Amino acid sequence: MTLEIIATEAATAEHIAAEPLVDEPGRGKRLTRRALLARRFFRNKTAVIGLVMYGLLAILAIIGPIWISRWGYTEIDREPGNYLASPSTRHWFGTTQAGRDVFSMSLQGLRKSMLIGLVTGVLSTTIAATVGSFAAYFGKWVDRGAMWVVDLLLVMPAFLFLAIMTSTLGAGNDTIFFLIILLAAFSWMLSARVVRSLSLSVRDREYVTAAKYMGVPGPTIVFRHILPNIASLLIIDATIGIAGAVLAETGLSFFGFGIRSPDTSLGTLISDGSRMATTFPWVFYAGAGFLVIMILSINFIGDGLRDAFDPSSQSGGKA
Repeated sequence: MTLEIIATEAATAEHIAAEPLVDEPGRGKRLTRRALLARRFFRNKTAVIGLVMYGLLAILAIIGPIWISRWGYTEIDREPGNYLASPSTRHWFGTTQAGRDVFSMSLQGLRKSMLIGLVTGVLSTTIAATVGSFAAYFGKWVDRGAMWVVDLLLVMPAFLFLAIMTSTLGAGNDTIFFLIILLAAFSWMLSARVVRSLSLSVRDREYVTAAKYMGVPGPTIVFRHILPNIASLLIIDATIGIAGAVLAETGLSFFGFGIRSPDTSLGTLISDGSRMATTFPWVFYAGAGFLVIMILSINFIGDGLRDAFDPSSQSGGKA
């Protein structure tokens, strides 16, 4: 078989894959792959609940500090009796020991945690996709070098290293930026191994071979032919990475190595409230409640995406 025939067949296969899917003969109903995935996802009631929950949390985090909360998260209520005050019409979630409004602090913490989780999840998945696919496609010393770096980072105590690196940081936007970079730098290795394994199976397919012999550059082949064929894994991995990043940031902030006062995150709020969880529970349960709801919603969305991309799954129903 000549290279021209292989290239023609590859182009034909890609054209057919891009064509809308016909549901059943006689129905006249045409579905694209994206529409089919969306239908399977929205048939999963748990995934829809997770999506709605996460959307409401995102809206609350964006507009809450401006339009809903009466207090700024650094503002102190200096009137007598408003230090560690219980929930009331003045302070919906009560106040802290310093007189700060717990509701406004929770919204600010939710905003910071969601931002860190989203950016870290996308960034770590991007690193994993790039390293894993390039290692699989180019092989030889590129593969050996990439896997050596992956193995080295996997044996390092990531939490201890992150704690040491963030202990010298202060408060402010720079802290959040470096925290995102550090979290992403230590959360992509396992995903890179999975991407490499899947890329090895895609690398030997006809359309990749045709593109290679037609002189298409290696990076173009990786980004145009290999990564799109494992996009389902990358989407699911990014979703799981968001939850992992939120938990990692919360753990660091809980032990005082992440977000610092006067800024706040869900981790700092939980840390401050853990010492008085039985005596003044509103300080602890506000941040903990937002964290639990957010992690549950992300996990529900991840399960829905996994079932939507998996044709053998029964959760999305029949296509």
